[in-house]
This record gives sequence, C-alpha cells and structure tokens, in this order.
Amino acid sequence: MSTSIVNAYSIQYGHEVHAAYQRMGTKLRNTVRVRNNVKGAITVFQKVGKGAASTKARHGKVPVMNVDHSAVECQLSDYYAGDWLDKLDELKVEHDERAVLTNAGAYALGRKTDELIITELDRSSNFALDGTTGLTKDKVLTAFEMLGDADVPDDGDRFAVIGWKQWSDLMNITEFAHADYIGNDELPWKGTQAKKWLGTLWMPHSGMTKANSVRSCYWYHKTAIGHACGADVKTEITYQGDRAAWFVNNFMSQGSVLVEPTGVVAMRCLES
Repeated sequence: MSTSIVNAYSIQYGHEVHAAYQRMGTKLRNTVRVRNNVKGAITVFQKVGKGAASTKARHGKVPVMNVDHSAVECQLSDYYAGDWLDKLDELKVEHDERAVLTNAGAYALGRKTDELIITELDRSSNFALDGTTGLTKDKVLTAFEMLGDADVPDDGDRFAVIGWKQWSDLMNITEFAHADYIGNDELPWKGTQAKKWLGTLWMPHSGMTKANSVRSCYWYHKTAIGHACGADVKTEITYQGDRAAWFVNNFMSQGSVLVEPTGVVAMRCLES
C-alpha cells in the first residue's frame, strides 16, 4: 500500500469528524455569539451600552447620547482528542473502527465546546428565586420577568438550557406540555428534545453544573455569551512505523466569555 494513502484517509476522516461535531458534538455553539478565524491567543467582544433620547432648544445643539463602549477579552486555549488505530486491528474487528474514532473525537471536542460555554454561564449572578425547589412555573415566570425588566431583546434569539430532570419538571407544566398553549408551529423538533415556549428555544443538556443537589439552569440571549474559535475542528493522521499504527489526532482552539451579565438569568433547581 502506498504511504500516500494517508492523505485521502486523513481528508475523509477529517470531513467525518467535522460533520459529526456539527451534528451531535455540540448543542450550545449555535445559541451564542460566535467569532471564527481568530488570530492570536486573545480576542475581544465589543459591548455597547444604551442610548437615551432627549429634547433640545430651538436652534440649540442636538444632545449627545455618549453611548458607553467597552471590550470583553476572551482567552483561547488549545484542545486535543487523539487515539491510536492499529493497522492490523482493522482486519480483526467487524465494526468500523474509524467511524468509532470519528464519533468519539467529535463528541469529545463538542463536549469541551459546551463545557466552555457552560463555565461562562455559571458566572451569572442573576438568580431567579432560590434552589430549594425544582423548575416550577413560578421560577420560569420570575426569570421571564427579569429578562424583560433588563430590556433583554425578545427577538427570537433567547435560549434556555436546563438539565434532564428540569425537562421532566417542565413536562408537568400544562402550558409547556400541551399543544393547545403553544400552537402547531412551536411543537417539539423531530429527532431531538427541544421546543419553543415563551419566545425561547428550550433544550435539555446533560452537562449542566450540579453542586450540593442544586442544578444550575440558564435562560439567556444569544449575544450575552461570546464564543471564539481560532481553529475549528481539524484532523491530522500520521503513521508511526515503530507502532504499526495510525495516530488520529483531532484538535481545535476555542474559548468563551460572559459578555453581558444582565443577559443571563440563572434558574437554580433542586435535584436529588
């Protein structure tokens, strides 16, 4: 076999990893503000304050809003997910070992992407009630009011990510579970557990932080969290003759940061 076969192998494998990463590896990347092709180890997300309108005297000067501008730094880090594929092992197994490594690498990097985002969500100090109850209707409505009072845009870019126990809690709320209240256009997506409610896409996630029987769940606007990508998911395959094996290395360079704290409301939920 020509040693150049690794080139075609690497390209095909790389495409499969990237596709799996986008399909099932990360659930949260598309719910936040993303900046791709970052050059360097640090990037910034611009943050703009509110302007205020006022009157002016006839022939007087137009009042200046003096809109506040600030920059939030985001640190990027490098992450790797690699494994060995013995050349002769491919002849001894009935399953497609390359497909196994494809999914394992993509899912590992996807979990890391979501972990970075959740870590920044955990910095939120806007709490809707306390963590002595589950995800109740009162807690949801309190968070809803907090977002409205903070003038968080209700423009279709609001997301709520919760634990699976909290998803079960929502299924016991009539207004969430019954189609009569949400309409046919907001029914759950086929193939995944996610649905629109209160102008927000709700989705369960197994990686939400749990501490002392309290699960942290979040309701946020897309622009409140920044996610920077210096190198998207890539694959490098090398053949090691002394091991008679391929080393399949998947890697990426990413980082996340909390850009606008008022755009995130934490719903702490009791979970035994």
